[in-house]
Amino acid sequence: MTTINFEDIKLADEERQPCEVWTRVMGYFRPVSEFNKGKKSEFYSRVCFSESKAVSGGCCDHMDIAAE
Repeated sequence: MTTINFEDIKLADEERQPCEVWTRVMGYFRPVSEFNKGKKSEFYSRVCFSESKAVSGGCCDHMDIAAE
């Protein structure tokens, strides 16, 4: 079996290929490149939600939350 060390792979800029990022906005998917300036700013300022942090006792320890 051949092992590939990805640290050794180098690409020149002309060998690279652009990646189009899509996200859901207002109920449907659109490419981020098509967003207006304000929507792009909003997209790039988003913070990822981590369920494990929320469940393990983040900000809501003082609340009684029942999940059924």
